[in-house]
Amino acid sequence: MEGKVLPGPRKRTKKRRIFMRTLAIMIGAVLVAVGLEIFLVPNNIIDGGVTGLSIMMSHLTGLKLGLFLFILNLPFLIIGYNQIGKTFAISTLFGVAVMSVGTALLHDVPSLTEDLLLSAVFGGIIVGIGVGLVIRAGGSLDGTEIVAILLTKKSPFSVGEVVMFFNLFILGSAGFIFGWDRAMYSLIAYYIAYKMIDLTMVGLEQSRSVYIIRSRR
Repeated sequence: MEGKVLPGPRKRTKKRRIFMRTLAIMIGAVLVAVGLEIFLVPNNIIDGGVTGLSIMMSHLTGLKLGLFLFILNLPFLIIGYNQIGKTFAISTLFGVAVMSVGTALLHDVPSLTEDLLLSAVFGGIIVGIGVGLVIRAGGSLDGTEIVAILLTKKSPFSVGEVVMFFNLFILGSAGFIFGWDRAMYSLIAYYIAYKMIDLTMVGLEQSRSVYIIRSRR
């Protein structure tokens, strides 16, 4: 009898993990869409990676940002599925799809501020938290991260160094399209987002550690 009862709780636990992962990815992707369409994109400030390329292509062609976010990430999703794993690829596909739809729905919503510094700061914070949540849940929202993971297996560079190289090139390109002042604000937004990703990913663990130490006293 006991052997027949055990699979039930295990199945419920597995379903709960899948639900929590899906919820975290959805919330993270929505936050990124908000950060992009409410703060960064209306002020011609870009993010790094495929997202930055998508913003520039959307500006040059007049097509919706969500379209480029999905299309440009698709080849990297296929690579991720073949090289990294099914769960990662599915999680990333879901996150990218939610982010793409979110940017499309928010495209006509007016920006909360026209101040470039405020846009860079708050856009970077929101985007960073969103990306951090998605990464914590086992997914990704940008194809350059997938490329970086694969390249680090055959090179002495870390994932962060590879991503930084791509982003410096992309953010530098923004200077030719939006102007060098916008490129500098983009660097500010990217740096803040980078820090918020770290804070989102490790902040909870650090908080738990502090709590454990105090409880022992």
